[in-house]
Amino acid sequence: MSVETDLLYADAGGVRLRLDIHRSADPAAPVVVYAHGGGWTRGDRRTDGTTRVAPLAACGVTVVAVDYRLALDAAFPRQLHDLKGAVRWLRANGERLGLRTERLGVWGASAGAYLGSLLALSEGDSALEGDVGGNLDRSSAVQAVVHWFGQADLAATAGRTALEARLLPFHFEADLLGAGGEGSGPGLAERARGLSLLARVSAQAPPFLIAHGDRDRIVPPAEGLALHDALSRAGGSSRLELLGGAGHEDPLFDAPANLALTAAWLRAVLG
Repeated sequence: MSVETDLLYADAGGVRLRLDIHRSADPAAPVVVYAHGGGWTRGDRRTDGTTRVAPLAACGVTVVAVDYRLALDAAFPRQLHDLKGAVRWLRANGERLGLRTERLGVWGASAGAYLGSLLALSEGDSALEGDVGGNLDRSSAVQAVVHWFGQADLAATAGRTALEARLLPFHFEADLLGAGGEGSGPGLAERARGLSLLARVSAQAPPFLIAHGDRDRIVPPAEGLALHDALSRAGGSSRLELLGGAGHEDPLFDAPANLALTAAWLRAVLG
């Protein structure tokens, strides 16, 4: 396995966006784009590099970890525009880099799982496509999605009661949607309603591998189950893995057995 770091894929409004390529030893390995978590307000492409990204590459999948602009400095949908720009850049430069980019996967954790899944379910949506990085003659579509403990319905997770809003120390959805200090309430929930993954699923969705911990107290496991059910009812392909005893961002997700399962699924789906 080898790593190429700090490759510039776009300059977005003065923000230089970079990616790192964690190459599998197999030159014909499938390629997956990794979107980190952090509540849309923290982290970068190096997040999870040694504990998650490199071990998956050792299992036979080349992983491209990407930067995207964070919510407190860039309101949605700029984060999604950035990820789509990274996918197009990979397709434009795949031959030069020696990567198989005809069929690409996207893999995200927590906030990154939501963004990666929305990327997969928004092909052809001009408002969400953007033009970050150019290469607009290349497709931003992906052919496989790994969704780890992410939101599926922003309206549901944003719609807290007044008591819940006081007790819960985070307001990720408000940060993402540029709602300032408004951490809950009907106004935020209404803005989030049109961004639900559940409303975008169809039989044409790429295959999904959804993994959630049954003790997740930040994003309830019901979110992963709802996404799985919606995909299945729509005629899409979905596999749900419920990790017993696992909380949010639990080390159990990075255990060798779970990473091997994830890599095997990506290899099978991406060929």
